[in-house]
Order: sequence, then C-alpha cells, then structure tokens
Amino acid sequence: MHEVPGITPEVADFARRVAMEGYRVSMPVLFGTPGAPFSYAATMREVARACVSREFHVLALRQQSPITDWLRALLRDLHRRQGGRGVGAVGMCLTGNFALALMVEPALMAPVLSQPSLPFGCSPWHRRDLHVDDDVLAVVKKRAASDCPVLGLRFRSDPMVPSPRFERLHAELGDGFIDVSLCLRGHPTTNPVPHSVVSAELREDLPNHPTNRALQAIFSLFDRQLRAPRESG
Repeated sequence: MHEVPGITPEVADFARRVAMEGYRVSMPVLFGTPGAPFSYAATMREVARACVSREFHVLALRQQSPITDWLRALLRDLHRRQGGRGVGAVGMCLTGNFALALMVEPALMAPVLSQPSLPFGCSPWHRRDLHVDDDVLAVVKKRAASDCPVLGLRFRSDPMVPSPRFERLHAELGDGFIDVSLCLRGHPTTNPVPHSVVSAELREDLPNHPTNRALQAIFSLFDRQLRAPRESG
C-alpha cells in the first residue's frame, strides 16, 4: 500500500525488490499518478485530497479509514486466487497503519507498518493513536500474541511518526511487536527530514546503511510467516 504522493519510481522499485524474493506483489492505486516522480507539490496536493476524502480519516481517533474495508476485500480475493499460507501487507506513510486494520482477516499473516503517520499528530492523543477502533485493536492484540507478529519501521527523527505511537504499540502488543526504529545520523539521506524507510531512503548499494536492516526485517517476517515449511528429510 503505497505512500503519498503515489506509486513513485522508488515505491515501484521496492515492490520489484519484494518480487525478486519470490513473492507475488499486488499494489492497488489509492491516489496519485502511477510512475510520477516524487515532488513536494504533489505530496501536499494528495495530502489535501486525503483530508477531505470520505475514504481517509486523517485526524480521527480510535477508528480506521473506510478504505480499509475495500482493502480487506482485496486481501481476501488475492488469497483466494493465489492460495498459500497467507498474505503480507506493507503500509507506508498515509497507509502505514492500514495493515493493523487488515489483521481482522485471517489470511493476513505478515503485517508491516512503515512510517505509520495516521492520525496526524496534532495532539498528544493523536500522537499515540493507532488508527483502529477498539474492536479491531482487540483482534490485533490477540493475533499478535499468537500467530501474527507486527513489524513497525520508522526513522527516530521523523516527526510524522511520533515516538508515542511506537510506545503504544509496545504497550498493546508486547513481544508481538517488532520495532525497527532507525537512526540515520552519519549516513547519507535523500531528504532533509528522512521519512520513506524502504523507498526514497533505501540504499542497498551501501551495505552498512540502516535502511537495509528494515528491508531485511520485512523479508525475515515474510519468510517466516508466508513461506511453506520445508519438508524434513
């Protein structure tokens, strides 16, 4: 589930990188123009549209965006057609928390929250909110404690992903939450305020770059949760 302003070349590169690991990738277009390069103007335009859209609740507390209902249906359809142990879901930025809402579907086995930015952190309550209602959170907690750990990715310096949000994930999910919070101090960055962990800031060409830890954490979760167990002997 892509970030704002849309499926940029860097987001598409990430999808291809996942496919190279042997996974089938589906990337629904939720906003923006696929293939268009990142720009701040396009980002602000798409954020403004999301703010007035019925499908995105960017400021609401204790409730998920309505578009997650459609994404749940898509997830069920993908699992029905593709089979396998289950489906992985990676949300980014505006869609970062959406994988939590999808956990009510048993087919979701590998949820990834990359720079989860909703609701926008305009108050202390917003900064620790998880963008799901209480009923969904109860399911998330139950599944995270049993068969479906949650992976969270962020840069520690990112104001769009406040620390209280990850602290809340730790408090609610305990050992079921895998926290990959990265520090980029001393490493090259694409933007003055790094945000996009596995797209714009990903540097596989630099083996020691922290973003590679995030990428490998995704692959590790997917391998553990989605691949069929190897037969013994």
